[in-house]
Amino acid sequence: MKEESNDKQSRLLDNAFKLFTQKGVKDTSIQEIVDGADVAKGTFYLYFKDKYEIRDVLIAQKSKKLFNNALKALKKTETKGLSNEVIFIINHVIDALAKNTLLLKFISKNLSWGVYNETVNKIYENEANEENGVRSLFLKGIKDNNIQLKNPDVTLFMIIELVSSTCFNSILYNNPLPIDEFKPYLFSTIEKLIQNNA
Repeated sequence: MKEESNDKQSRLLDNAFKLFTQKGVKDTSIQEIVDGADVAKGTFYLYFKDKYEIRDVLIAQKSKKLFNNALKALKKTETKGLSNEVIFIINHVIDALAKNTLLLKFISKNLSWGVYNETVNKIYENEANEENGVRSLFLKGIKDNNIQLKNPDVTLFMIIELVSSTCFNSILYNNPLPIDEFKPYLFSTIEKLIQNNA
C-alpha cells in the first residue's frame, strides 16, 4: 500500500515538474497535474495543499539532488581542505545548472532549499545518507580544520545564496560576466567567507 502511495506521489511530482518547466507554474492547473499523473484530484490534496507547495517540494528536491550528485563526484577525487571541497561542490552544481537552464530557471534563486528547506527535509528525513549531506560535510570540515566561524550554518547559507543569485544572472544573461569568467571571483569570495568569517 505504501509503495502505491509513493508511486502516486512520484507521478504527481514528475508530471508537475514537466508542466512547470514547459508552461510555468502560473499557467499550470492542478487538474493538468493530476491528469498527466493519472491520479484523482483528491489524491493530489493528500500530498500537497496547492500547486505552490508541490513547486516548493520540487525546487528543494532538485536542489538537493544537485548537491548530492556533487558530493558523490567529490568522493571520487583526492580533493582536500574545506575550501577546496566546498568550491569543488559549488563548481559541480554550477556546471550542472549551466547544462540545464530549464532546471536553473525553475530553481530560480532558491538553491539553498536543497540544504535548508523544511519541506524537503521532512520528505527525506528517513534517508540513511542524510548525514552525508553538504551541511554535514561543511560542519565536519570546520571542526576537523579548527576553523573558528561564529555561525557555520549562516556562513554555508550565505555561500549557497551567493552562488544561487549570482550564477543565475551569470549563466542566463552573462551578467556581470559569462560564468567561466565569473567563477574565479566567486570562488575567491567563498574562500574568504570560510577563512575570514570568524
